[in-house]
Amino acid sequence: MTARPTRMTVTALGGIPEIRPGDDLAAVIADAAAANGEVLADGDIVVVAQKIVSKAEGRYADLARVTPSARAIELAEKTEKDPRLVELILSEAAEVLRFRPGVLIVAHRHGVVLANAGIDTSNLDPARGETEVLLLPEDPDRSAAGLREALARRAGASLGVVVNDSLGRAWRNGTVGAAIGASGVAALLDQRGQPDRTGRALRITEIGLADEIAAAASAVMGQADEGRPVVVVRGLAHASGDGAASDLVRAKELDLFR
Repeated sequence: MTARPTRMTVTALGGIPEIRPGDDLAAVIADAAAANGEVLADGDIVVVAQKIVSKAEGRYADLARVTPSARAIELAEKTEKDPRLVELILSEAAEVLRFRPGVLIVAHRHGVVLANAGIDTSNLDPARGETEVLLLPEDPDRSAAGLREALARRAGASLGVVVNDSLGRAWRNGTVGAAIGASGVAALLDQRGQPDRTGRALRITEIGLADEIAAAASAVMGQADEGRPVVVVRGLAHASGDGAASDLVRAKELDLFR
């Protein structure tokens, strides 16, 4: 049998400007792709950092305008966090899961479990002031779908979009890229019933494909001052589908870690 290579490319686009509320992300990405000599084609998956999606959607909050509740003040004392930040976290959370000094883990109303409800201050424009924070998109799957539709119109191609964020894991150190929004991608790839190499049918195999794509993109996207919030993933012929990142959220009654 002749070996045939399988190849996937992961390309971070340079030249993405600072994103501000109301910016047309599809136009920004299309311009950056052209400037980088990339032509978006059928089957490409555009991975976009959550932060620039939130910035474009104006998902800012000013701590100076937040009045903490009694519950927020209580949790702030236990976690050693700003009670105004804790109030925002509670407003974004469906449930508080774990806390200790310096750590507050919640189930976001989107379903994903993460620290601080994903609220962050890194890589924000200093001109916005020291009390500004950034929340997750209102609906990351909807954001991904809208961006996919706009990019597809510009490129004349069938694309996928993944909104990527950095999440911790209950059983491992370190954060990894994970999909909090997806469109045009088989986010949860169900291989149950398919044969393995010996012909046995797989019984429980479901692959978090959108998370794998997000993690691959994170490796070239970076987490600090790299300034590469958009990545084009090419070569995953089996990745197209009608999934959403919400498909990856395990039901609470099946989650042994909650």
